[in-house]
Amino acid sequence: MTRSVLCAVDAGKPESDAEVLRQAARLADLDDAQLDVVTVLPDFGESFVSQFFEPQHHEHAIQQAQQALEDLSKSVLGEGRSAKIRHVVATGSAYQEILKTAQSAGSDLIVIGAHRPDLKDYLLGPNAARVVRHSTVSVYVVR
Repeated sequence: MTRSVLCAVDAGKPESDAEVLRQAARLADLDDAQLDVVTVLPDFGESFVSQFFEPQHHEHAIQQAQQALEDLSKSVLGEGRSAKIRHVVATGSAYQEILKTAQSAGSDLIVIGAHRPDLKDYLLGPNAARVVRHSTVSVYVVR
């Protein structure tokens, strides 16, 4: 029995992740499980690139991503269902943050989109492939 489902989406591309969110909600509803939705922002941290951004840039990006997650949930699943979802914005490497969020949320299942792979990745995008390879829980890949 699934108690918690984590759905990983790219908040910057809601049109490509609407079906991923629909599938995650369907799977969560089968067992009346908690649905969490996560998006990951890149971390420029102390790198050379960070000096080109204003100090409050990252906080503003987090707020925008949070709003985008909530808007995506409302538009795809409706306002009532969206109110029951935990929306999480993480910062760092996408696959690592997805796995970390799944572990801290106690997720039994991760739902992720395949996202246009390069030829070298063959069937899955690089983040989806890494999540599948390194996850300790089941991963459902939406194509």
